[in-house]
Amino acid sequence: MAQKLKIIPLGGLGEIGKNMTLLEYGSDIIVIDCGMGFPDEDMYGIDVVLPDITYLKNNASRVRGIILTHGHEDHIGAVPYVLREIDAPIYTTPLTAALVELKLEEHDLLQNAQIFTLKAGASFRLGAFSIEFIHVNHSIPDSVALAIKTPLGTVIHTGDFKIDVTPISGGMIDLTRFGELGNEGVLALMMDSTNVEKPGHSDSERKVGLSFDKLFMGCKKRIIITTFASNVHRLQQIINVAAKYKRKVAITGRSMENVLLVSKVLGYMDIPENVMVDLDQVNKLPRDQVVIISTGSQGEGMSALYRMAYSEHKQIHVDAGDRIIISASAIPGNENTISRVIDELFHKGAEVIYDRHTDLHVSGHASQEEQKMMLALIRPKYFIPVHGEYRMLVKHAEIGKEMGVAPKNVLIAENGSVIEIGKKTIKWEESVPSGAVLMDGSGGLGEVGSVVMRDRRKLAEDGMIVVVMPFSAYDHKILSDPEIVTRGFVYVKEAEQMMEELKRVTLESVGACQAQHIHDWTTIKSRVKSNLSGYLYKTTRRSPMILPVITEI
Repeated sequence: MAQKLKIIPLGGLGEIGKNMTLLEYGSDIIVIDCGMGFPDEDMYGIDVVLPDITYLKNNASRVRGIILTHGHEDHIGAVPYVLREIDAPIYTTPLTAALVELKLEEHDLLQNAQIFTLKAGASFRLGAFSIEFIHVNHSIPDSVALAIKTPLGTVIHTGDFKIDVTPISGGMIDLTRFGELGNEGVLALMMDSTNVEKPGHSDSERKVGLSFDKLFMGCKKRIIITTFASNVHRLQQIINVAAKYKRKVAITGRSMENVLLVSKVLGYMDIPENVMVDLDQVNKLPRDQVVIISTGSQGEGMSALYRMAYSEHKQIHVDAGDRIIISASAIPGNENTISRVIDELFHKGAEVIYDRHTDLHVSGHASQEEQKMMLALIRPKYFIPVHGEYRMLVKHAEIGKEMGVAPKNVLIAENGSVIEIGKKTIKWEESVPSGAVLMDGSGGLGEVGSVVMRDRRKLAEDGMIVVVMPFSAYDHKILSDPEIVTRGFVYVKEAEQMMEELKRVTLESVGACQAQHIHDWTTIKSRVKSNLSGYLYKTTRRSPMILPVITEI
């Protein structure tokens, strides 16, 4: 019986982030990207969202390698957690490798990691798969698409990409190679769907540099710019404009310092002499001679910009003498967080420039016309949109059909789908475990289960009531009225009456247990909890967490 090629996305479909896709043929599995996701507002205390790798762990002996398309967190953030479970070599480009090494060093995993570094144009073999790196444009250097030759044909995974005809460095996307592969015949195409709702073409990164020039020209204020830490081209443009206007540049934010360091060492940034200064020196310089580049473009708690906004930054105090430039767009779900930070900066009297119409940010993802061009060049037999929320995948599928892919050969999949491709068929009938694994304390406290998250949501939404009941250790009778302690559940107008009613329900529950000669503490607490819960929902339509506590005296 002929082998089938299996494509199994474990993350990145129906969502933004935690991108991970498996390709499987016979006894061989390769992993494309290993990303983390971004916690939703109702994921209380969660720092990291990871793909469920149960299937990968169950087939660990078959994993031939992990291939990373570029160095963004939604593509490399899960690497340390996956390497704890799977012993597999990593294949990627130089900048991505350097960023992964920093991450593994933090987790004390670098010593045993195998990382192989290749440049765009290189090819290598892993089991049944032959993989070629193809240069693409994105908002971080060393981004590549993958052409994966399998016994059934070539599969192309674009990774994140755009077509930038005037890139800051690295040259234009290798459209020629995509065209050559298209002429040879491509079995399946998996393409980035992030910007599929945007018509036209994505603007060139150079457009942002022109906007910076206008904002620097004639400015007498200190300039603070926040952007994505990994956007090396953006950092280069800020430093170039600062040098042009005789300003010194300081960096605040560890992730940005790391990116700047590895980019400089690897030759991806050209920093003029005597431009960079230590953050401790900026307060000694005239304001119109300073630029501070900061992390925190997404309003992340404890990021440098967040600490400035809330007066928690040790070295930088924001006031009316500052022009703050937000050079980033909001990742879906972060809009409210960013707005709150901007409001705080305005409260401090700072000038904040964040309007998207000022060309302070351009996307690193392809818009509709670029996606159409890729489809026209590659002409795949099968088309599988990836990397996007569900509506994006649907829209991208429609574009695929418009560009000539047979409707029956376009598949909108989900995380966990097992897509089987034969010589003449494509189908999705099975699935494997998928979903989100939530990590607390950056992984230090381990995985947070569904019960813990349910409790956190209940505490956040409805509060908590603790019922302390003193019982006699001698005859198991209650000795006095219970003490009621509430947190996040206060009704000011009728608080005293409510407390008395809660005591009454508690005493009635205990009395009923004693009448039935029930002396088991667990049963008594269960009855108290159940009766209080019913009473509270009936009277308040709320369901606070109820914790009965028995103290033996």
